[in-house]
Amino acid sequence: MTDKPPWERRELTVGELSARSGVAVSALHFYEREGLIDARRTSGNQRRYRRDTLRRVALIRIAQRVGIPLADIGAALARLPEGRTPTAHDWAELSLAWRDELDERIHRLQQLRDDFDGCIGCGCLSLQRCALANPHDEYGGHGDGPRRLIET
Repeated sequence: MTDKPPWERRELTVGELSARSGVAVSALHFYEREGLIDARRTSGNQRRYRRDTLRRVALIRIAQRVGIPLADIGAALARLPEGRTPTAHDWAELSLAWRDELDERIHRLQQLRDDFDGCIGCGCLSLQRCALANPHDEYGGHGDGPRRLIET
């Protein structure tokens, strides 16, 4: 790339970005195709990423880990002025916007954890406990499939 040490460079190769972020090169290419990150191309058609792309990739990975769909992550990043990398303030706003959805997921997971050993949550009356949790098959009227675990 240049004679400068890596910490003085303004741009990273895809391999350097992969190594620093812990994200596979194929995933970085996917993020680029999806518009989550951008790269410029050198005259030799090699990708070069701004150093602040590391922060953007970190945000993507954190959001993915908690279950935020890539489409929602992309929509949130697209709202940033000029597609810039999120600041601490931006991250606070993004996480606040996702808080209700995450709280709902936490609630469902806790409910699943607490009911998993004794009830599959469908109102089928096939388990002995269902007669207590779902007397008269009340959940059956809501349609097929699990019902108890998705209601709040």
